Amino acid sequence: MPPTLASVVRTSALHLTVLAGADHLERPVRWVHTSELDDPTPFLEGGELLLTTGIKLGRGAAELQAYVHRLADAGVVGLGLGVGLSHSEVPQALVEAAAQRGLPLLRVPEATPFIAISKTVSAALAAEQYEAVTTSFEAQEELTRAALGKDGTTAIVRKLAVRLGGWAALYDGSGALSAVAPDWAARRAGRLAAEVDRLRRRPAPSSAALQGRAGTIDTADEDYVVVQSLGADRRPRGFLAVGTEDRITPTERYVLNAAVALLTLTLERSRELRQAEERMGAALLRMVLAGEVGTARQVAAGLFGGLPEGTVRVLVAAAGPGPEAAEALGELADRAENAGGKVGEKLLVAREDGAHGPRLTVLALDNGSVHRACLGAVEEHEGLALGVSAPTALEEAGTAQAQAERALAVAQRGGRRTVDHEEVGAGSLLPLLGEEAVTAFAEGLLRPLREHDRTARGDLVASLRAWLSRHGQWDAAAADLGVHRHTLRYRMRRVEELLGRSLDDTDVRMELWLALRSGEE
Repeated sequence: MPPTLASVVRTSALHLTVLAGADHLERPVRWVHTSELDDPTPFLEGGELLLTTGIKLGRGAAELQAYVHRLADAGVVGLGLGVGLSHSEVPQALVEAAAQRGLPLLRVPEATPFIAISKTVSAALAAEQYEAVTTSFEAQEELTRAALGKDGTTAIVRKLAVRLGGWAALYDGSGALSAVAPDWAARRAGRLAAEVDRLRRRPAPSSAALQGRAGTIDTADEDYVVVQSLGADRRPRGFLAVGTEDRITPTERYVLNAAVALLTLTLERSRELRQAEERMGAALLRMVLAGEVGTARQVAAGLFGGLPEGTVRVLVAAAGPGPEAAEALGELADRAENAGGKVGEKLLVAREDGAHGPRLTVLALDNGSVHRACLGAVEEHEGLALGVSAPTALEEAGTAQAQAERALAVAQRGGRRTVDHEEVGAGSLLPLLGEEAVTAFAEGLLRPLREHDRTARGDLVASLRAWLSRHGQWDAAAADLGVHRHTLRYRMRRVEELLGRSLDDTDVRMELWLALRSGEE
């Protein structure tokens, strides 16, 4: 802890007397400064104990009050007036002004040189720095040993909580709580979900400090909380939160920074190893999609502990234009891997930059943790689209990939986040087509009929719709319209004349029906 005015006053060799501001002696002293200027504030930074003999101090109460106000506004933590030179005693007006502003005022006897006070504070500051360096080295050694042991990240969290005298919590890249110490702090750590989620959307490393109630949530637990993202390549790999009863001291900050560095290294691993694992996983996925499942099983057994077994799905995700969408695709991959790692669920992931932008292919268990995590991530991030195959066996993964690609194309054309293969294979054709293209087609095809209906007798558009909906049955369609069947036949001949097409042609009927239905969507 830095020296305080109280510790300076308690130094018996200095013979200091407190004349005002006795309730504010716990303020830390960052430096001792001597000045005889009437306004020394341009040369102050705040946190100083200012010493003066008062040579240039005014004698009037207003002047002394203005002097005290200037010092207090500049952040001076205390004023020491040396008596015996300019002033035989401290002026009462100065005592009253200091008491009014809550500025500690010390009487420095003539026998006490200012240099003695400076040396006392300097020695205390040096001791504080030495303690900070010693403590940080000890903490680094202890945390490093914890990182190298079993359950390294959990051990770091436990040691950090003890060192800070509070609690610590570690979250994975998705923001889920993965370790907390002591155990009773789990509820407090859980209240920080919103703050962790905000940091998850910022480039790493970044941090947030919450003074007062943990997570600014209405609770009786008063904590000073710091939340720090962990990552070296702008993408958060995890998050560390610590809570203490008081604000973190500079020494505790060193300890926290050491823990952040070790946790970042542990979570990041080496970049070369991570890239090699990604390449190997992508190669295995390509083997499975190519139908070489037997060979892929043999390779994966020694490197990845095996392949996903049972009913699987293939998910293909694509990002829209812009760097933010590409980062969201990377976060989707992290969410999938974190979800699988948390429950021991096997998956295969491959990233690629194709002609249509970056893509991510995931092979995972049907309705498993990875599957659900991918669906959730896509719903959270605008700019991502996901196509999902039908459930299938691992041996049919190549077919499933084609299904996922078709579903992705439908999602991108329709501006949707997620499309399952089941939606592509069933239901109406209209949702699968680009809305703008269908609208333009319908307007062009039906324009002659609509222009006719605006200027002449006979509702050709409604008559065509009724006739097509009745599959060309004249009597039924005429009854729906409330006209004679000969009238309807006349109208259909006018439709053929205006369109220049024969209604006997099945393709023409299909196009007209599609155009009419698009206007109803």
